[in-house]
Amino acid sequence: MSKILVDLLSREHAAIGVFLELLGQEAQAMTDGDFAELPGLAERKARMAEQIAHIGTRRDAQQEALGYGPGRRGADAAAAAGDAALKTTWRELLARAEQARDLNHRNGVMVHTHLDFTRQTLNFLKAGGQPLYGPDGTHQSGGSGNRLAVG
Repeated sequence: MSKILVDLLSREHAAIGVFLELLGQEAQAMTDGDFAELPGLAERKARMAEQIAHIGTRRDAQQEALGYGPGRRGADAAAAAGDAALKTTWRELLARAEQARDLNHRNGVMVHTHLDFTRQTLNFLKAGGQPLYGPDGTHQSGGSGNRLAVG
């Protein structure tokens, strides 16, 4: 009875492991200021999240076929009634899912921190009410009028 469910839980556990790797890469890219990597990582994370959801749907169907409800409540009940392998696999999946939730939250905080910094910087640059540099690259707020780019 629990062999198929253990297999699905193991697959979900492995998929969340890949998601965790992507979260680590995303955090490293933000830490390194390599923001050009973020769109590709976001796309890969979205695909992994879809895969995890698909496995979860299959797990729900298996739980229902075994007489348990879908979702967390059904999985808890199936694990409680199952053998040691099922109990262990479910516990490990829950731990990994919690880790993914925490890392995803941390990355979200990092993204919002970068956005806030960028907004504050833009507001500071706009505070004078006139552009800091003209279309020709000349510094416009007093000073020597040195160009940033010549061309």
